[in-house]
Parts: sequence; C-alpha cells; structure tokens
Amino acid sequence: MKLAVLGATGQTGQNLVKQALQQGHVVTALVRTPSKLTLEHDNLKVIEANIFSEESLTAHFRDHDAVISCLGFSPAFFSYITGYTDSMKAAVNAMRQAKVNRMIAMTSWYTEPNSGTQSSYLIRFFLLPMIRSVLTNMHQMETFLQQNCDDINWTVVRPPGLMNQPASAKEFLTHEGYFVPDSSGYPVGNSVGRGDVARFMLSLLNSNAWVKKGVAMTTK
Repeated sequence: MKLAVLGATGQTGQNLVKQALQQGHVVTALVRTPSKLTLEHDNLKVIEANIFSEESLTAHFRDHDAVISCLGFSPAFFSYITGYTDSMKAAVNAMRQAKVNRMIAMTSWYTEPNSGTQSSYLIRFFLLPMIRSVLTNMHQMETFLQQNCDDINWTVVRPPGLMNQPASAKEFLTHEGYFVPDSSGYPVGNSVGRGDVARFMLSLLNSNAWVKKGVAMTTK
C-alpha cells in the first residue's frame, strides 16, 4: 500500500515507518523537520509539510491508500492544547480533496475524563492530572471523528504508557473503550512498547474490525 504518515519523526512514528517499509509498503512521511528522520529507503519519501494546513497536505495525500497519524504534542499547564484537533481537521479535509478515506490515528488510554477511575492511585491522582491537557484534546479529536467523519473509515488506536521498545511477537489485547480491562474491570498493565503500537496500527490496514471505532490496546 501507499501510506502517508504524520508524526513520522516521533519515536512511535519512526517505528511505524521502519516496519511499514519492511512490510513492503511505500511511505510518504510528511514532517515539520525532515532532518529528524534519518532513515533512507527506496520506498520512502520525506516531505516537509504543514500538518495544520489542508492545502499543504492535499497534494501529498493523492494516490495514497491510507493516512496514519502518530502525532504527539506536549502537555501544557497554563494553556489549551489544540494540536490534535487542528491537525486532524486539516488532514480530514485534505483526505476528502485527495479522495483518500482510510485514517488510523493514535491517541491514548483514559482520554475520556471519567475513564481513569479504575486505574492505580499513582496514575489517577498524579499522572493523569499532569497530562490532562493532552488527553482532553485527544478526546476532542476522537469526538470530531465520531461526529463529523461518517465518510472517513477512521480508527483511533489507544495505547497505554509508551516504552521505547521495538516490536515483539506478543499477542495483542484489545477492547472497545478507553483502556483494556482484566476480568475484574481493572486495567491490564500500564505500558506497551512503541514498536508494538506501530505493529498494531499497521495490522489494521488489512482489517475492518475497528473501522469507525476507538480501540484500546496493549500486549500480553
């Protein structure tokens, strides 16, 4: 397939680009700073683009089979974050112009404000408040896809905390919700390797199981 990847210079994005090329896909990486992506491959094209501009993205989406977003934005304590919604609105409009209708986007566990009540004390009262500005905008992006993108075959992938580990052969655990629960309803673990998140996102290219849904994932 021909894939347009947003956030390709991030650590998860780099894992995804590398795996996509290994699987034989043709990748267009649309990045803010091309020098941050040092990988070279005959099937990789790295293009400087404004991820917040429909006009900047449209031409580079044409003739592609899917758009994959691994974009991430840092928490803000004294202001709102809008990067997730702003970039997604630009990407969706560009996809419509370019006639591409498959989007796979990464967010996180616990984007819904009340979804962390079963998490550990440390996560619930320390970590989640620290990153709430990020989770809030991720949730706004998810809501935008749910309410305004009936014409787009989108999937939101929600991983827990990300570790800088390569892809493994571990089995995926999934749940249509804001975290993956165990048999008692408590979260299964709290972290996953970035390589496995990339592996899961790429696996969705050949599956309709999670189209127009949000899926929490982790590994066994």
